[in-house]
Amino acid sequence: MRIAVYGASGYQAGLVLAELTRRGVEPVLVGRDAARLHRAATRIGITGAGRRVAGADDHRTLVAALRDCDAVVNCAGPFTDSGHSVVRAAVAAGCQYVDTAGEQVYLSTVFDTFAGPAERAGVTVVPAANDACLPADLLARLLADTLGPVEEIVVSHFITGGGGPSRGSLRSLGATVDVIRGGGLTYQSGAWRTGVPPGRTSVTLPGASEPTEVTRFPLAEVVTIPRHVPVGRVESFAEAGLGAALSAPLPPEVIDALPEGPDEEGRRGQRFSYLVDAVGVEGRRVRGVVRGSDTYGSTAVIAVEAARRLVADGARPGVLAPAQAYDPRDFLDFLAPYGIRWWIGDADG
Repeated sequence: MRIAVYGASGYQAGLVLAELTRRGVEPVLVGRDAARLHRAATRIGITGAGRRVAGADDHRTLVAALRDCDAVVNCAGPFTDSGHSVVRAAVAAGCQYVDTAGEQVYLSTVFDTFAGPAERAGVTVVPAANDACLPADLLARLLADTLGPVEEIVVSHFITGGGGPSRGSLRSLGATVDVIRGGGLTYQSGAWRTGVPPGRTSVTLPGASEPTEVTRFPLAEVVTIPRHVPVGRVESFAEAGLGAALSAPLPPEVIDALPEGPDEEGRRGQRFSYLVDAVGVEGRRVRGVVRGSDTYGSTAVIAVEAARRLVADGARPGVLAPAQAYDPRDFLDFLAPYGIRWWIGDADG
């Protein structure tokens, strides 16, 4: 099995390459700068791996770089700027595609733009195969199976510790800051809408005695969940302090001076909780919870497994939400050895 990594010299891509190597999958490093690709391969200890120079703005060269690969994991943010070009090249090359994006509007346009072309080409495209969207999307499917008809789903993200975002994440935030400040999309009455008043201002975490203040935040799950769950409303939130920090982007020159990303010790100290609260049409409330550590390391594991399953097990062609491409319970259970726990219980946690 040969899996390409686009944007291979970046921080998240380095973790994906290391995970591919650990699992015995042949990696191919793809990016726009030969020297940076060489340094990335050397840093990871895979100097014998294939390296192919291709920029997102050179369609023909990028298609050629991907053509003999079974799948590609796109790690090159901001995806709003270049993600479409990589999807388009993967579809043309007949190469299964996943990415680590979390940019809500970008994800929406991938579904709108590439559903038909990918289906006709026999290629499966699964965006947002990251630590948050993929498990939360799978949980939403399981909650819907438990509840039956669903009136509302609310997704909330809480992250503490970890040494701060990578430079790539900060650049992606800067590219979408207007969407972040506006709160992003809400799915309501069969359509994705902006400017919908938030349905809550706080969320009580499992085991907590007091609620935590939250703010509307443009999460990927608002785009993916309605693709497979008939639901009246889907909205998303982040802890208020986190949301405020992420809505104030740093200047490019400050980002360039920062470390590429958190070190291993910092990643180990990070903790995340992703909550999926669902209400059935008859008023029953259930909650799904995903908890773990190390968002970047978890994303690498999830993206590699997502790509591997597309190659080994297949999925119907087109642009799919995670729960349309993978068995939800099986994938979530796969994550247990990596310290990612999940459960479903009553709405009070």
